[in-house]
Amino acid sequence: MSDYMMDLRKLVGHRPLMQCAASVIIENEKGEILLGKRTDNHKWGYSGGSIELGETIEDCARRELKEEFGLIAEELKFFMINSGERTHYIYPNGDEVYNVEIVYTCSKYHGTLTPQKEEMSQARFFALDELPSELSDPIIPVFEAYVKSRKKENGN
Repeated sequence: MSDYMMDLRKLVGHRPLMQCAASVIIENEKGEILLGKRTDNHKWGYSGGSIELGETIEDCARRELKEEFGLIAEELKFFMINSGERTHYIYPNGDEVYNVEIVYTCSKYHGTLTPQKEEMSQARFFALDELPSELSDPIIPVFEAYVKSRKKENGN
């Protein structure tokens, strides 16, 4: 959690907050996507997190990818904005948010895949037709849109 969000939590407790976040869906050369199994809710998700005060969305996306997976994005492509009722989430500690998430894709990256142990218990690439069923709830709309867009690109 960002310092900004931690400071707000001291003031508002667990009440709902609007959280602006940036995320990155990493695609490898086989068209598989990188997911990490979160340590807080034990569900799978892509890299992402809340934006710090004064930070650009793109810098946040790059920072979160480096922190969570040890990878450096060479190129980010805007994919979508995930917002609305389906992004409502209650963290295991009781903190409640409505996310406004700017999602990028990235197929040009480098580094050594190193999941951050505090946030991810494991990381691996998944084929689109083999995504795990236990995805983190607020990002399910993104996966639905992502799979649909890839099928459309492939003429399916």
